[in-house]
Amino acid sequence: MKSVFIIGCGYAGSRLAQKWLTRGASVAALARNRESGEKLAKLGVSPVSGDLSDIWSLRRLDLAEQLVYYLAPPPGGGTNDPWVRHFVAALGANRLPARCILVSTTGVYGDHQGAWVDEGSELRPGSDRARRRLDAERVLRTWGRVRQVPVVVLRVAGIYGPDRLPLARLQAGEPLVREQECPYTNRIHVDDLVQACVAAADYGVADNVYNVCDGTPGTMTEYFNTVAEIFGLPRPPVLTMEQARTRLTPGMLSYLSESRRLRNDKMLSELRVRLRYPDLVTGLTAVQKKAGR
Repeated sequence: MKSVFIIGCGYAGSRLAQKWLTRGASVAALARNRESGEKLAKLGVSPVSGDLSDIWSLRRLDLAEQLVYYLAPPPGGGTNDPWVRHFVAALGANRLPARCILVSTTGVYGDHQGAWVDEGSELRPGSDRARRRLDAERVLRTWGRVRQVPVVVLRVAGIYGPDRLPLARLQAGEPLVREQECPYTNRIHVDDLVQACVAAADYGVADNVYNVCDGTPGTMTEYFNTVAEIFGLPRPPVLTMEQARTRLTPGMLSYLSESRRLRNDKMLSELRVRLRYPDLVTGLTAVQKKAGR
């Protein structure tokens, strides 16, 4: 791909842009205001004015023959994603991309009580946040079939990496649920996520879904404890699940209400991804070494 366009060029998107730039592609991204445009320009990314909340601002987009990554999360509230609807409605038949890759979330699977989950498992979104993500998947895949645009969906686990660790929470001594009661969660290092995004452009099958995770699930408490050990911080205090229901935030409790272990076989075989960080210790150690330079 010679031309790449990114919608949602934030933490992961900016790293994805850098990766494509090193491959010799020209990279542009949607910028909703001047400040975001200036940040993109500093990365070597061409800012294109537009706001997903304003369909009229998107009607100037010409994405013909470009590789498009859609990483923007839905706005808050409701069970639908109006922004992805604005995006597909704004593109005319003569301005369609060559391929579109949607970065979604493994939250669409909901709670599977710790069972192993693959791309064919039942979807049980347990929160409106996850329902909005599933709606975005369905809208974009349907649009792709109608418009004959290859659409690939990446369902991404919890992202960690440089500047994306719970260090402040650990330093504040905020409690977590004790490990024996904590549900399974899944992770992916941001560098491996970027690798999967590029591989989806090279090898992804149209109208297919791929789990993006390191294949080594653990508990949230295990994750925090591992971060604490590698970065020389005290482990967080622990609560029983019963105590947690009255002391933890609703947001944290929503994550603790779901348990699943994700398979990544399809990503490894079809997308040919070779993970740099197949487990937390490997990934976190690399982050710590880089931070210590």
